[in-house]
Amino acid sequence: MQGNGTRRDFVAAAATILEPALVRGSQANSALTVGLIGCGRRGMAISGIFARNEFARIAAVCDVYDDQLAAATAKFSGARAFKNFNELLASNVDAVYIATPPFLHPEHFEAAVKARKHIFMEKPAGVDPAGCRRVLEAARRADPHKRITVDFQQRYGKDYRQAYALVKAGQLGGIKQVRASWFGGGLPVRQGHPLDEEQMRNWLFYRARSGDIIVEQNCHNLDVVNWFMGTHPVRAAGYGGRQVRKNIGDILDNLAVTLEFANGVVFSYASNQFSAGGYRDVSETFICEKGAIQTSRQGYALYHNDARGAEPERVATKYDITQDAVNEFVEGARTGKIENAAFAAVESTLTAIMAREAIYTGKERTWKDVA
Repeated sequence: MQGNGTRRDFVAAAATILEPALVRGSQANSALTVGLIGCGRRGMAISGIFARNEFARIAAVCDVYDDQLAAATAKFSGARAFKNFNELLASNVDAVYIATPPFLHPEHFEAAVKARKHIFMEKPAGVDPAGCRRVLEAARRADPHKRITVDFQQRYGKDYRQAYALVKAGQLGGIKQVRASWFGGGLPVRQGHPLDEEQMRNWLFYRARSGDIIVEQNCHNLDVVNWFMGTHPVRAAGYGGRQVRKNIGDILDNLAVTLEFANGVVFSYASNQFSAGGYRDVSETFICEKGAIQTSRQGYALYHNDARGAEPERVATKYDITQDAVNEFVEGARTGKIENAAFAAVESTLTAIMAREAIYTGKERTWKDVA
């Protein structure tokens, strides 16, 4: 991929609407059957959202581990069980939810595209540029009648979309500086498994499996910033380390990165996975010409320059916005409201990889280094 040449693909994620007759079978009049690939914590939790949608049904589950497969079949009564994802893809499910470790996303996404399924995939697109290119090439070959959604939930959250609309309407003027953060607690550790299963059971803590925290977790913030800015940063420099969590894996537990966009806007980012005392800040702040807006999964706060010192206008989000992503996917797959979000997902994943490589090398890295 060449830096500027891919922008055409990245903006191709805009939704299109197909005639209901083009939707496979009678989906518009019946429940969407979904196959879950990866029955870990995230897969089981979000599949529960699918199952609560009256127009969707978990019809098949797949995992390499017997205990996770058994838990999934117990939770989703009547679902067929598979240990090989290709066998699930060969079944008659309408859609698949890919919730496997990130290093497997390119392989599983490519296979799902080939099987001509609607696809809902966890982020990130991959853990390295080669994997991202694989996803991008598969996305280009995807059936235009199939919906492809990646679980960057903020893009589907109703209040996030309202905040985005406010910025794009020009109410605050142009974006002139950005800051964002993910300060949270530690991640849950699985125990009681054989040693040879460690890096799969606890894949979150291993760089080769997860892509490190900035790719696996912090990509959410970076995706929001790319979305609001309408493009990706062109360079990054940063630092990171292991200050607290030293007993498992090899990923960072804290980092700080400065990124710059082609128009000169500077974006400062920081995160950790050891915040204590209940402190948490997972948000994005856009400093604009006439004010500022801070967005998060809890809602947004709007600040105006002409009301300096006054309390900001606040909108509170009181539910898990992943519901919006899942429900929109189900509706779109059933009724022909098609999108291919893989292009934007690759762009945001490569942004995170660029930042990660700047941290790892201690040197500035540019978009051309990763794309």
